Amino acid sequence: MEEQKQEKSFSGLIVSEEETSKSEMASAWQGYSSIQKRDGRVVPFESEKITTAIFKAAQAVGGHDLETARQLTDAVIAYLKEVKKIALPTVEEVQDAVETVLIEAGHARTAKAYILYRDRRTRIREGKSELMDTVAEILVETNRENANVGNSPSAKMLQIASAASRQYYLTRLIPEDMSQAHACGDIHIHDLDFYAKTLTCVQIPLGKLLHNGFNTGHGFIRPPKRIGSAAALAAIILQSSQNDMHGGQSFAHFDRDMADFADGADENDLYQAMEGLVYNLNSMHSRAGAQVPFSSINLGCDTSSSGRAVTRNLLLAYEKGLGHGETPIFPNIIFRIQAGVNFNPTDPNYDLFQLAMRVAATRMNPTFSFMDSSFNAPFGHEVAYMGCRTRVIADRHGQPISDGRGNLSFTSINLPRIAIKAKGDIQKFYALLEETMTLVARQLMHRYQIQAHLKVRDMPFLMGQGLYIESGHLQVNDEISEAIKHGTLSIGFIGLAETLTALTGRHHGESADTQKLGVEIVQFMRNLTDHFADQYDLNFTLLATPAEGLSGRFVAIDRKVYGTLPGITDKEYYTNSFHIPVSFPISSFKKMTLEGPYHALTNAGHISYVELDSPLQHNLEAFETLVRHMANSGIGYGGINFPIDECTLCGYHGLIEERCPACGSPEIRRIRRITGYLSTVDRFNDAKKAELHDRQAHFKVQA
Repeated sequence: MEEQKQEKSFSGLIVSEEETSKSEMASAWQGYSSIQKRDGRVVPFESEKITTAIFKAAQAVGGHDLETARQLTDAVIAYLKEVKKIALPTVEEVQDAVETVLIEAGHARTAKAYILYRDRRTRIREGKSELMDTVAEILVETNRENANVGNSPSAKMLQIASAASRQYYLTRLIPEDMSQAHACGDIHIHDLDFYAKTLTCVQIPLGKLLHNGFNTGHGFIRPPKRIGSAAALAAIILQSSQNDMHGGQSFAHFDRDMADFADGADENDLYQAMEGLVYNLNSMHSRAGAQVPFSSINLGCDTSSSGRAVTRNLLLAYEKGLGHGETPIFPNIIFRIQAGVNFNPTDPNYDLFQLAMRVAATRMNPTFSFMDSSFNAPFGHEVAYMGCRTRVIADRHGQPISDGRGNLSFTSINLPRIAIKAKGDIQKFYALLEETMTLVARQLMHRYQIQAHLKVRDMPFLMGQGLYIESGHLQVNDEISEAIKHGTLSIGFIGLAETLTALTGRHHGESADTQKLGVEIVQFMRNLTDHFADQYDLNFTLLATPAEGLSGRFVAIDRKVYGTLPGITDKEYYTNSFHIPVSFPISSFKKMTLEGPYHALTNAGHISYVELDSPLQHNLEAFETLVRHMANSGIGYGGINFPIDECTLCGYHGLIEERCPACGSPEIRRIRRITGYLSTVDRFNDAKKAELHDRQAHFKVQA
């Protein structure tokens, strides 16, 4: 015990008299001439480095006597030479000796501070090493976590900066329990590289910007007078907003907002304007040239003649495709469906619904959002989605609208890992789930508090041009807290199917009892998320996580820790959110029936898919049957998937094996949808490719 020793106090550092005897000091002063580094190099031994480390640890607990730190350094050297009998010490051996000497000399608080200092240095050092490995990989090719990022020099430069940012945030900014939870795979902090820089996404108030004009930083852009100019400016607005944010950009009411500028325009002018928009969104770059803007367009419910004309011509332009007939990747078009507006044959926009299905049966877009679902119906047709599935509507601090609001950040939990740890004990599972979700809520608040202190000048277009609610009156040096209180903080989850398998031996596609448990689990998560919203008075919401940057990460970590568990860790990916596993044989109707209840619980966003084995453009009646069943199943947002193969040489469209059947070319563009947006298969990572390989069609298209 410290108080039982005969001691001499040195202003907070304590050294026993016997440890500073002349004989020991004489031995220590002989010292070492060399030390072995971690990489094997032998370099000159510098005792002053030990002194500095001990002194910094002492300062952390109130000590400030440098001479005592030197005396302890001599004791460390003596311990290495006389007790451990080490001829050539390594760095690790020296550090171990420091800990031993500090503890045995009675300096418990200083020893603890030194251990923490050593751990921080280790994490920083390992982070630097990992960063250099990551840079080397990026210089060869950009990573595939974001399927629509290119391989250009600008993209590589951005990813290198992103890698450095991630290491900085994990080792220097984020509290250690949160950082460790991310690193070990308990949670996943999405878009970690932008942690303290900006926000995720926004539903852009297009009408406001077009009617009032805006400034992109190089001069004022006056309001347009014609539809062609309005469409061109819409693309510029998406691009400019994307440069301020790390997530997607969306127009919540494209048909309504463009209608005023379509008055008096003929069909040709309207078509040319919409075709130009599609071309621009597949060619203009954002984020320093790293990618095209992640763009979504909501439409379908404006019944004015001009609004209808905008919708019709955008759909026709998308249907025609790009210059050689290629399927456009962007924008992701989301067609709102609502009874009384477009869902029934007597509705004024029923013809547009029919056109939307015709285009979707060929191009995989539009996707469909259902305004009459129980959780969307209270808001009329105000609800808007983004291509990835994000939904923002209810607001504790304002009116329930989509325009001018978005997600601030989201973090996902490793749901299967919690189930593995519970070992079939449901009560233990819920206790661990609550513990993890509470950690995530604290982490989201940590990030929010950083975001709230950002200034308008940090997001000059998003905040400076008033895209976000209540940002219009802020000055350039004002903090943005007043605006972002309207955004959402989302807790996400992935792998419900594997979670249920770990708990019961079956997933929710295999058992009615397991389906009941699945709904109960997600209901528990929603209730706890609502509790956090009350606790922090912010818009906490529950997200059915898209697998974009997370695909394969959790399962790879879990397989190393827990081994290969059948039905759980035996694939390269965890199943998307609450989805039925893609390899499980199930009809489209049963799949939608089972997944529907989860849409009502995941108020931050959701999507369900029906998989076809080929396009359905020749059987639109069957396509409509699928969409209507989505509506009847309580789906909020859904899409119908099928393979799109295109020969880049001759333009042939159809299912293509290895070579084009028309010209024999092996250069095939293969378009698929995994997380909400379309992408080409060559940009998918290994986990996404494995999921594609495992997919079973839920609906067989008759030849």
